[in-house]
Amino acid sequence: MNANVISLDGLAIGSKDALTKAMESDGCSSSSCGSSDAPEDMDPATWEKVKDHPCYSEEAHHYFARMHVAVAPACNIQCNYCNRKYDCANESRPGVVSERLTPEAAARKVIAVANEIPQLSVLGIAGPGDSAYDWRKTRETFQRVHAQLPDIKLCLSTNGLALPDHVDDLLDMNIDHVTLTINMIDPEVGTKIYPWIFWQHKRRTGLEASQILHERQMQSLDMLHERGILVKVNSVMIPGINDAHLLEVNREVKKRGAFLHNIMPVISAPEHGTAFGLNGQRGPTAQELKKLQDACAGGANLMKHCRQCRADAVGLLGEDRGQEFTMDLVPDAVTYDPTKREAYRAWVAEERGERRVAAEEAKAETQAAVAADAGAMLIAVATKGGGRINQHFGHATEFQIFEVDADGVRFVTHRRCDNYCVGGYGEEDKLELVIKTLEGIDTILCAKIGDCPREDLAAAGIVAIQDFAYEYIETAVSAVYRARCGLPALEAETA
Repeated sequence: MNANVISLDGLAIGSKDALTKAMESDGCSSSSCGSSDAPEDMDPATWEKVKDHPCYSEEAHHYFARMHVAVAPACNIQCNYCNRKYDCANESRPGVVSERLTPEAAARKVIAVANEIPQLSVLGIAGPGDSAYDWRKTRETFQRVHAQLPDIKLCLSTNGLALPDHVDDLLDMNIDHVTLTINMIDPEVGTKIYPWIFWQHKRRTGLEASQILHERQMQSLDMLHERGILVKVNSVMIPGINDAHLLEVNREVKKRGAFLHNIMPVISAPEHGTAFGLNGQRGPTAQELKKLQDACAGGANLMKHCRQCRADAVGLLGEDRGQEFTMDLVPDAVTYDPTKREAYRAWVAEERGERRVAAEEAKAETQAAVAADAGAMLIAVATKGGGRINQHFGHATEFQIFEVDADGVRFVTHRRCDNYCVGGYGEEDKLELVIKTLEGIDTILCAKIGDCPREDLAAAGIVAIQDFAYEYIETAVSAVYRARCGLPALEAETA
């Protein structure tokens, strides 16, 4: 089993100490976020919908996993940033899959994953085409899964063109989360993003295509909101095309009731074979993305922990265990065993409550001691979930970035990097990439780090701290901030 995921094998069911210990197991012998609202911040009915959904709750993404099944290959639009690829395990981006599944095979696979990954809480269909256009396969898959795993949340992603025809079906199937991609509200902008759509048995191009798509997307958003279905709007930020325009999109989707707005950078590497990739369209820098997100303050709530997942992704956000569950590895007959998932959920309920209390205590002590106008600080954290600093520096494939000031600790974004530690030793070129990934950040918290990489980081102006291993992120980040402000450190929080 992947070392980044809790193993419940051999643990006493319901034992919080055993589960916490499993979260702290790093498995390395080398020495070398959505909405972050807690229950008090939203009505209970909405919190119940989002509290275990890793895409709709920033807090939940520390604890819960998602799974996508690639059952909907057909698509009714062409995006200049999209190139669907099959039998591909080397690209981590939307539209890419290693296997296309039938609804029956998908349901069998979901059960196998649920038995193995207790964190699984959400099943999504995100293509690799459009889930609403390939509706028969999407509906049959959800029906099969719901019949055997009624506690799994069902979620779909769509471009919205075909969705109005199926919104009432969503209610009948108890689907209360939909991700809707909206890249423009001005059809003129859309003509630079969409070469064509397929609508009412005919291919449409140009301004006509863009106008139809815009109207159907707005209709989809309105219909979903009217029926109480939570909507996360995805927007792809394309410099020079819709980057400034996304401010208007943010205001409009808020007005129409979107729960979250996820602004993602366009992926346009030439090797992906997209139209944008081949014509030299660049993606935004991290600074440009953050500037746009900051400019949206006061508009729709922003999701900042998105990983732009493959259409067959499996596991916690930021990891993909799909290759462990290819159909040749899934038994012909599987029976769902809820024991591990029930034990894990019980542990999470207690753990997240204790983490919230610890975070509030750290915030209160920091507010009481730090001047209100003290500057903010960005801190990188190596974590494999659970809201704790529980990952070896060399095992991190990404770092979560938190901002802290007198008002508390906030998740800002994540930054991906290559896995530095291979077979118990480091590779110098990968360490250089990590240092580049951490540009603009001078402090990193991790569970463990070897002397050599720590010295190399220090030479680059980055302090690596392992003194807070396995503590809650918020408590540790607050302690580091207090020390930076010349104040006494907070008392160490133990697991």
